[in-house]
Amino acid sequence: MAVSTSFAGAKLEAMFLKSSSSSSSSRASLSSQVPQISGKPIRNRKTLIRRGAVRCEVAASDVSLQTDKLSALELLKTSAADRYTKERSSIVVIGLSVHTTPVEMREKLAIPEAEWPRAIGELCSLNHIEEAAVLSTCNRMEIYVVALSQHRGVKEVTEWMSKTSGIPVSELCEHRFLLYNKDATQHIFEVSAGLDSLVLGEGQILAQVKQVVKVGQGVVGFGRNISGLFKHAITVGKRVRTETNIAAGAVSVSSAAVELALMKLPESSNATAKMLVIGAGKMGKLVIKHLAAKGCTKMVVVNRTEERVAAIREELKGVEIIYKPLTEMLTCAAESDVVFTSTASETPLFLKEHVKDLPPVSSEVGGLRLFVDISVPRNVGSCVTDIETVQVYNVDDLKEVVAANKEDRLQKAMEAQAIIAEESKQFEAWRDSLETVPTIKKLRAYAERIRVAELEKCLSKMGDDISKKTKRAVEDLSKGIVNRLLHGPMQHLRCDGSDSRTLSETLENMHALNRMFSLETEISVLEQKLRAKVENQK
Repeated sequence: MAVSTSFAGAKLEAMFLKSSSSSSSSRASLSSQVPQISGKPIRNRKTLIRRGAVRCEVAASDVSLQTDKLSALELLKTSAADRYTKERSSIVVIGLSVHTTPVEMREKLAIPEAEWPRAIGELCSLNHIEEAAVLSTCNRMEIYVVALSQHRGVKEVTEWMSKTSGIPVSELCEHRFLLYNKDATQHIFEVSAGLDSLVLGEGQILAQVKQVVKVGQGVVGFGRNISGLFKHAITVGKRVRTETNIAAGAVSVSSAAVELALMKLPESSNATAKMLVIGAGKMGKLVIKHLAAKGCTKMVVVNRTEERVAAIREELKGVEIIYKPLTEMLTCAAESDVVFTSTASETPLFLKEHVKDLPPVSSEVGGLRLFVDISVPRNVGSCVTDIETVQVYNVDDLKEVVAANKEDRLQKAMEAQAIIAEESKQFEAWRDSLETVPTIKKLRAYAERIRVAELEKCLSKMGDDISKKTKRAVEDLSKGIVNRLLHGPMQHLRCDGSDSRTLSETLENMHALNRMFSLETEISVLEQKLRAKVENQK
């Protein structure tokens, strides 16, 4: 992303002055570049910021600076502009997943789907972020961004995550993972294919990636790069499942939860244990189906409304599904041996004071009431684990079940990696091609303006009595000449993987054409943000 140097001279200072005050390395750089008069550095200089502009007051004893000398601030701004001109925007993922982060932290970071557009807007308001997307599930919290600067972008997003979750930056840094460009692309492709899931090959994550695209449509900040990345990830997820059959026999989080509960119950009680499912959304519905598949013929389902429960009951004709409203949740829990929770509640449904007085369960089911909580944020508070008559499991405890189902799909995962490598190359070629699109458009517009102007001159010299046929012939001639002249330059601006031309060669051609034809550079996103900040300060 290029930043015009004319704008950088006047407008970049608000942000870069702030950066320099917080960076020791910047201070060191500034001190080495302070203008000097007669070999002595200027002293007693105070810098005041008002309404986005910088005003310098020099003590009476100081001599006025010569106008042809650059101040340290101007040098900083120039170097910053140069850096952004040379840098290409990067795709970055800042993530915390079940592989690196405990559920206690993930639940604080979780963002409900309804809040994704707001989160995208807040992320894109950060100085160095152009585009953004949020992928928040029970197993992961990942922020995908297009950043003008990798280092500054990561710093800003991490601080934003800290602010929204209340988790200190230092703690986030201990658990987060960072991936850039090709690595970030490969990661989201693996996520969509189910290769990065706790349950290898599970299909629910593909639906969640699709939901990111659905929610992002029309949201400012869910731009061309991020939108293209997620749409391509959906294609990869579908292709992997079709060509490798990796999902055949794969367990899901919901089925793993059922398996875990049955593992913990005495085998003799599997068919007789009283089951309660709280929440009839996607996860809850899968729990109900897997319980039915394991031979459970009767269960109670607590949900906010009966509509979803009735639809599930219609699907599972041979299973007795009893609906109860949320107001009867504790009563139902008191009558159950196993409680599955899978709601979108942001606060716990069960705390110690709710559970401690529940009647004990029969020794026939092990003497412990099981809570299997697959929600993030958790529906069962961590304090409930202190109760001796209760055993609580969450999504992190499913690894025990998952390990037993993983080995037979590793070969299919290796096949999937070959598909991902191929699709990653295609996506990178598509993204590379976007670099030259503005120049192609500007060059065509430039040539068209010249063509139209010269055509009008020619027609005016030919007089008013020329026929329409002649006018059309002359116009077609002008278009043909322009198209033939532009054909060569246009070919050298294309980099879509269809030929051997490298991206660096194509970008060199682009910069050369920009210089030769004085094509104006589009105002970058960074520039727009800084202008808006300056206006807000006035």
